[in-house]
Amino acid sequence: MSAPNAPETAGIDGTTEVDEDALLTALQDDDCRTIVEAVSEEALSASELAERCDLPLSTTYRKVDTLTDAALLDERLRLAASGSHEREYVPGTADLTISVGAGASVEVHAESTASEPAQIPTFAD
Repeated sequence: MSAPNAPETAGIDGTTEVDEDALLTALQDDDCRTIVEAVSEEALSASELAERCDLPLSTTYRKVDTLTDAALLDERLRLAASGSHEREYVPGTADLTISVGAGASVEVHAESTASEPAQIPTFAD
C-alpha cells in the first residue's frame, strides 16, 4: 500500500495513482458512503452535503478530504454571478485491485480513472 498522504501520480494512460489506505477507509465509513450517494444525484457544496447528510460541517469537510484523496469524489469550482464562488463535489472514479498471493501476501493498487479534469467550472445563479 502507498504511504499515508502519498501524492497522486499521473500515468501515461490518463490514470492517476490514489491513496489505497484512503480508499479502503472511505469504503468502510458509513458517512463517506452517504456523501458519495448524495453527490450521485447532483453536484453539492460542503455545506449542502452537511445539510443533506445530517452531518456537522467540520465532519463533512474531513470526510470530503478523505473521499477526494480516495478519488471517490472530484472537486470543481461552482462559479456564481455574485462572485461568491464555492467548491462543489461530484462522483469520482477509482479502480481498486486487491491481489492475494502465496503465503497470504496482499497487494493493493488503486487508480483514478477520471475521464475529465477535476476542476471544471460550473455556473450557478
